Amino acid sequence: MKWYIAALLTVLTSSQGILTTLSQSNGKYKYDYATVPFFAEVFKLIVSSVFLWRECKKLPPPKMTTDWKTVRLFPIPSVIYLIYNNVQFATLMYVDISTYQIMGNLKIVTTGILFRLFLKKKLSNLQWMAIILLAVGTTTSQVKGCGEASCDSLFSAPIQGYMLGILSACLSALAGVYTEFLMKQNNDSLYWQNVQLYTFGAIFNMARLVVDDFRAGFEKGPWWQRLFNGYSITTWMVVLNLGSTGLLVSWLMKYADNIVKVYSTSMAMLLTMVLAVFLFGFKPTLQLFLGIIICMMSLHMYFAPPSMFVGLPPTVISDPESLVIVSDDHKAES
Repeated sequence: MKWYIAALLTVLTSSQGILTTLSQSNGKYKYDYATVPFFAEVFKLIVSSVFLWRECKKLPPPKMTTDWKTVRLFPIPSVIYLIYNNVQFATLMYVDISTYQIMGNLKIVTTGILFRLFLKKKLSNLQWMAIILLAVGTTTSQVKGCGEASCDSLFSAPIQGYMLGILSACLSALAGVYTEFLMKQNNDSLYWQNVQLYTFGAIFNMARLVVDDFRAGFEKGPWWQRLFNGYSITTWMVVLNLGSTGLLVSWLMKYADNIVKVYSTSMAMLLTMVLAVFLFGFKPTLQLFLGIIICMMSLHMYFAPPSMFVGLPPTVISDPESLVIVSDDHKAES
């Protein structure tokens, strides 16, 4: 089941960038982009509440831990993501988008490290090699030809940009690993855990809209009066896509793990680049094809059983009739 969910997550994630691009008008957003995550959190909260309500009508009722010691842990991912979003914005002040995307692949390795440290999940040497290969493959697919002028920008950013990029990768990995810890710390209903996560997510996203109002001096009025300004069918598809992606991720956190999610999102990035060739006239590069091959090798290395990579000799079955019985007299002579 988790592979179907992971495949669906790959498709939805790959279409996020495409839908977001299509929602623009003349290269600009007519809507307030900060409202999209808010609506996505509300959508996830409504869907999870409906499924939880249906679970509560069945017997036995779902397990729901309500003590404060457990509930107080659920705002933490929202706080981490809030800091992460601000660090992303700060990073883009120092580096260009190509450098930012390449540095973003560090989260693949940092996720593996935090996955090992905090969740005590042991990874084999082959799996570590696969994770590093995944980071190399996704980076290779994004590196432009060295004949292009932008190639030099990869190493020309100030040190603050690289430090913020590393911090961004660590925050992304920390948020994912911590969310997995929350989902697996007990046997509570997935939908009850989602309700807690998305309630705090909606609150923090609403707080961001309020802060934006204060920064702008309420020039465009309070946030609730401009929630739907500039929204189109494509914009609502972006919201639906983002919300559905979040629900699938929470399912993977509960019943699979972060590494499966990392592979899904990495493959989605490559799929997005391939789709861009047909939809937006993106010119395919040798680096893209090499990156796809490396990532497919990494995927096979991580999830294939070790016996596929080791040439084990066939088991020798002894023939009872071929056994030689040595007598005690012969043993004495020897």
